[in-house]
Amino acid sequence: MLKDITFGQYFPGDSIIHRLDPRMKLILIVAYIVLLFVADGLFSLLIGAGMGVIFYALSKLPWKLVIKCIKPIMPIIIFTAVLNVFFVEGEPLFEWKFISISEKGVLTAMLMCIRIICLIAGSSLLTYTTTPIALTDGLERLMKPLQKIKVPVHELSMMMTIALRFIPTLIDETQKIMAAQKARGADMESGNVIEKAKALIPILIPLFVSAFRRADELALAMECRCYHGGEGRTRMKQLKLSGKDFGAALFVTLGFAAIILMNMFGPEVFRL
Repeated sequence: MLKDITFGQYFPGDSIIHRLDPRMKLILIVAYIVLLFVADGLFSLLIGAGMGVIFYALSKLPWKLVIKCIKPIMPIIIFTAVLNVFFVEGEPLFEWKFISISEKGVLTAMLMCIRIICLIAGSSLLTYTTTPIALTDGLERLMKPLQKIKVPVHELSMMMTIALRFIPTLIDETQKIMAAQKARGADMESGNVIEKAKALIPILIPLFVSAFRRADELALAMECRCYHGGEGRTRMKQLKLSGKDFGAALFVTLGFAAIILMNMFGPEVFRL
């Protein structure tokens, strides 16, 4: 399961999505998240899902990455669907003793699953196609107005990017520790929930020690390179918006308008 977690990883490429300005990608992902929550029906949500498919196609990334980013959260998706199916009240489709499944519950479960999948896939696309350095620069430039109220914009951007960068590293470290513990005879699969939780202790302790050691080494390396925050820092690549950035913004805007129109004038069926 851990090897399927790809969030935070960057996959090099030369697609139009890779070449978009990181500031525009950050704005577009926020707009896409808002767009998914604005959609209140199946047809409007399918418009949002279709936009995500188009962006993935333009990124030229392998489609298996979509499955990989969704697979770790499948238990959450299934749990959410079950809760909505059995606990949302409405016109009953099936009843048996205390079990009741309503039409509204099935529709709500379907919409929630589509929404969660699109949210995870869209957010993952940002890290798949943006280097940590570009992501840091984009965050810093977007939050630059906050410097007027003494907010450490550069430091916050750097911390957020480093956290994303270390997700794949910590996952690899966890896999190595688990393999080492299994080679020593540790049993992590049998037993009840409490016993399985206790079996995680030999993994968590070395993982925390390794994480603190990596953080200390990173801090030492940054100090050795005379890193003192954003003051006086220059950039080799200057961020500049181009025609493709405005084209992507126009595409998302049109999608937003289509969803609003679908909410207002679309068929009432398959709407909450």
